[in-house]
Amino acid sequence: MLRSLYSGISGLRSHQTMLDVTGNNIANVNTVGFKASAVQFQDSLSQLVRNSTLPQRNAGGSNPAQVGLGVQVAGISTNFAQGAAQSTGVPTDLMIAGDGFFMVRSGAETRYTRNGGSSFDANARLVTADGALVQGWTARDGVIQPGQGVGDITLPVGATLPATATTAANVTGNLPAETAVGDQLVRDVRVYDAQGGSSMLRLTFTRSATGWDVADGAGATTALAFTDGRLTGGGTLTSGGITVDLTAVTGYADVDTVAFDQQNGEPAGTLDSYALSDDGSLIGTFSNGKTQVLARIALAMFVNPGGLEKTGSSQYRPTVNSGQPTIGTAGADGVGSIVSGALEMSNVDLSQEFTNLIVAQRGFQANARIITTSDEVLQELTNLKR
Repeated sequence: MLRSLYSGISGLRSHQTMLDVTGNNIANVNTVGFKASAVQFQDSLSQLVRNSTLPQRNAGGSNPAQVGLGVQVAGISTNFAQGAAQSTGVPTDLMIAGDGFFMVRSGAETRYTRNGGSSFDANARLVTADGALVQGWTARDGVIQPGQGVGDITLPVGATLPATATTAANVTGNLPAETAVGDQLVRDVRVYDAQGGSSMLRLTFTRSATGWDVADGAGATTALAFTDGRLTGGGTLTSGGITVDLTAVTGYADVDTVAFDQQNGEPAGTLDSYALSDDGSLIGTFSNGKTQVLARIALAMFVNPGGLEKTGSSQYRPTVNSGQPTIGTAGADGVGSIVSGALEMSNVDLSQEFTNLIVAQRGFQANARIITTSDEVLQELTNLKR
């Protein structure tokens, strides 16, 4: 039989694979996190018709004569280039800007994906659209412990932030120097005990001949002295275990801005809302106005992402040629950052895929013509008998 018949068949098979891959790319043009694939061809074995010969004194050498035996698929590579961002406004929709993969657990297996479409389920666990559990680290008292293993990310619905007793307060601003001796200014600030109970700390500023006297009404007093508007004496008052810092107060004329700047106590608070930062941290906002890290999403890196095996649902599993994952935090050590409220769309280039369709179709037709021509040659050969 003619070798060209088998070469044509190999061409049909290879270009059929190219059509299959191209069709799959086009089908997934709107699949979140999808990465396009491309077929690479290589020639098959070549049959040696004549060996090469050495050059002689009176004759030159000759090259080997070989006849190729067709084409085969060398590989199907995955293009991991960044896809376009699509804003959704949903805080749990996540996109990786740069390299890296989300880690998700499905049963006992951990898989990897670029599809960041997720939400919280009935058990307040962060899950993908198909129910896989997003992996990361859970914070303890707002801190991610070093060396902590990854696990499911759960939103602590109804979590309470403990109260903090007030131990320090700061007073800033200016006491008016032109105030008459004996005049008073009163400033209040709300402070908290260890159980979160609140009370008012009141300071009374009384103008004296040498400056200002400060009293809390419970027996604690201090005297403030100024030189050219700058504090030169006094500066600290301890009231009921609370240290009040007055060192930032000034004493210039015509300006009355003295006030409490801050105090470090807070009442207990319950979780009101959450947000995701660009390092993958799940940050909770509590009813007392405080924020705290609740968890952090883990990202994985591979030495050779092209070696990953597609498992469906826009997910991958490691292979012997991808290397084992290196787990890290978004934005650190070459890992991409996380964008909340957006999704990474497919990186399929339709113009390129339609061109590939034409190339594959013409290649298929040309190889079919090889078979037709070979058949005509065989027909002529059988007609010699007539």
